[in-house]
Amino acid sequence: MSPSEENYIKVIYHLSQVTPMGVSTNAIATTLETKASSVTDMLKKLAEKKWVNYQKYQGVTLTDSGNQKAKMIIRKHRLWEVFLVEKLDFSWDEVHEIADELEHIQSDTLVSRLDKYLGFPSFDPHGDPIPNANGEIAKQERLLLSHAVINQVYRFIGVCDSSTQFLQFLDKQQIALGDEITIVDQEPFDHSMTVRINAKELVLSQKIADNLYVLNYVR
Repeated sequence: MSPSEENYIKVIYHLSQVTPMGVSTNAIATTLETKASSVTDMLKKLAEKKWVNYQKYQGVTLTDSGNQKAKMIIRKHRLWEVFLVEKLDFSWDEVHEIADELEHIQSDTLVSRLDKYLGFPSFDPHGDPIPNANGEIAKQERLLLSHAVINQVYRFIGVCDSSTQFLQFLDKQQIALGDEITIVDQEPFDHSMTVRINAKELVLSQKIADNLYVLNYVR
């Protein structure tokens, strides 16, 4: 499988988490910033190789082998992100594009040894789960901060938006994975909220709250 084919498989996997009945050609084209006609050509090739199920105008789904392949690509990507942050001192907003390149390395032995070297991590630096060698993914009962309850203590465990701009914003506000977050108050008009993070209070917009994953905090 070429790097381009792997990129398509990974994008289809991520989009299928939102639309499991079938991913549209236009959605793939928008994500990959390419033409719909180019997407159609690639989907035909992937269907011939039994990686996807594709019928014109009906969307595309991954086959069992395509789904497993996507998980292995994501596994490599997230392991490399852990390595870059923990061992090479990259910040969490710097690693995504580098990992996009490293995920195409085809050595299973390298990936296995990388996993062992890192201590078999379950989550990447952005809080996303890392599939294990069998493609199994750890489950978490996480929710968006925007859906959280006032005066309940939560732990910040991940982000929806892993763009450089958003991660740099969180760094500027000194919000980091593992922080305790309590909603102190919420504004009915625009749904902005006052939160307490590590004994400091600040106001977050609904857009920000819609991009922070939290977990009920158990001391």
